Amino acid sequence: MFSHVTVGASDLERAASFYDAVLLPLGLKRRTVAPDGGPAALCWVATQSPLPRFYVYSPFNREAATVGNGSMVAFLAPSEEAVIEAYAGGMANGGTDEGGPGPRPHYGDGYFGAYLRDPDGNKVHIVHRGDLPQ
Repeated sequence: MFSHVTVGASDLERAASFYDAVLLPLGLKRRTVAPDGGPAALCWVATQSPLPRFYVYSPFNREAATVGNGSMVAFLAPSEEAVIEAYAGGMANGGTDEGGPGPRPHYGDGYFGAYLRDPDGNKVHIVHRGDLPQ
């Protein structure tokens, strides 16, 4: 299990619109981040648990946010419909397509996913895994 995942953003307001559109259909909620002396941040967490968390920060070093080559964050969706809704929401809020919603049987039975990039270029995967108990 992981504690949290963080990606950088050059525009937190734009990132908030994108990630709200992607993550709210998956059952995550945005929570307030208390100032800690570091850069401004956004946070999303599952409604039933305080961890894991997903953060979007202005980079700590105050330099431009950049994309990690080969990096990707994958979010688990409760249904194929949620994958479709999250993908559409992300695309409508500055995302770019990396592979639309659909079955990905080469990853496993019942695997249904979509890929997109956030407005800063971070790769995001949304997946419903029908092979796992829900």
